[in-house]
Amino acid sequence: MTPDEYALHDATDLAALVRDGDVSPGELLDAAIDQIQARNPAINAVIHTMYDEARATIAAGLPDGAFTGVPFLLKDLGAQYKGVPTTSGSRLFRDTVPDHDSNLVSRYRAAGLVICGKTNTPELGLATTTEPVLHGPTRNPTDLAYSAGGSSGGAAAAVQAGFVPMAHASDGGGSIRIPASACGVFGLKPTRARTPMGPDIGEGWNGSSISHAVTATVRDSAALLDATAGEDLGAPYAAPHQQRPYVDEVGADPGRLRIALVTGAFNRAPVDAACASAAHQSASLAESLGHHIEEAQPDFDGEALAEAHASIVFANIANLLDSAGIAQGTAVTLDDVERVTLANATLGRNISAAEYIRSVQTVHRVGREFAAFLSNFDVMLTPTMACQTPRLGMLNMNGEDADAYAALINRTIGFTSLFNNTGCPAMSLPLVTGSNGLPIGIQFGASFGREDLLFRLAAQLESACPWHTEHRSDHG
Repeated sequence: MTPDEYALHDATDLAALVRDGDVSPGELLDAAIDQIQARNPAINAVIHTMYDEARATIAAGLPDGAFTGVPFLLKDLGAQYKGVPTTSGSRLFRDTVPDHDSNLVSRYRAAGLVICGKTNTPELGLATTTEPVLHGPTRNPTDLAYSAGGSSGGAAAAVQAGFVPMAHASDGGGSIRIPASACGVFGLKPTRARTPMGPDIGEGWNGSSISHAVTATVRDSAALLDATAGEDLGAPYAAPHQQRPYVDEVGADPGRLRIALVTGAFNRAPVDAACASAAHQSASLAESLGHHIEEAQPDFDGEALAEAHASIVFANIANLLDSAGIAQGTAVTLDDVERVTLANATLGRNISAAEYIRSVQTVHRVGREFAAFLSNFDVMLTPTMACQTPRLGMLNMNGEDADAYAALINRTIGFTSLFNNTGCPAMSLPLVTGSNGLPIGIQFGASFGREDLLFRLAAQLESACPWHTEHRSDHG
């Protein structure tokens, strides 16, 4: 199989070719390697290759899973693979080599995926662009002058460039959906606890963080979630039981949905006219498919929620850096981490236990208020970001202008982080292209546990606006 032929298929197609004996896992791996070798030097999406590990996995015999033989990439954060460095995009952890797989990686292996590399991420996943000092910037495959988004920017760029049809990603404030928007791929953040975080941690950022993937197609996302969802032994949370396989929702009639159109950022950040216009354009598309659209705005204190979320994140960063400092015997400095990371840790150390609890209570209160709002609708529609994809260098975690950095971060997460705080599922679809030629992602969110509804709607929109087939010629 040539690299061009390989890039024409999504993961579901590739797995079927392997099952039917039309192509071998080794041939697929070779095609993926050819794509990475040809395009990654310019894009810098893959920062650690695992070709030897991948070939050894194939030679040992692959399990009979949903994606047997399909090449796959892990984000270099939150997905431990035994014996392979997990740097989290930081000089502080450049030599960290886990002695076991994370539970999610074990489920990827059981699905028959062939893991062949790790993708770039900003330091500790703290930025909505992927430009770490340790590994350098990941460039948007559509225009190399622009960001690929973050923190799963390497994953989204790899999928858009045709390295793999889907790649592991994680999301604590928008880190699946934002790079999916920037790169023009599909990105779903599942309901809290739908996928496992074990065995080492119970939650990330007070339950805001979760892992899944960015994918070329909706059906790949659904089938991968089927393969990885389920009980995580000892976890502090459990997602509602799914009624049937998510892949069965792809192509199912969503019915006439009540969709709330929201164009005001939840954290009160200013919204680009192009992003608001893209949301209205997508609402018109949904309306043409028979859905009911109503402009609305949830009534809660978005600024208080943003402050609470920041406090929780800062306290977590402080704990992580303090623990690392104890382990290495010296305090963490700018020789170890980037300027924003160190500053956030300092802020986190000044948050009292009582302040932290109040932040958690604020998040929980807004979760109740948001659930009440969503009870009047089936789905919410927003721009994925309040701004268009920024150029590289505009979000500098090692810069000294903290105010400019914070302002742009708030615009990128103005619509996404609410779904992390509340645990509700949300997805970004590449339905609109901006005047700069880059995608403008559109976010759809639903009530807690309703990924089924999102997959039905996503498949319908994908059929009406087939982004994967439209961009296949770009992968050569």
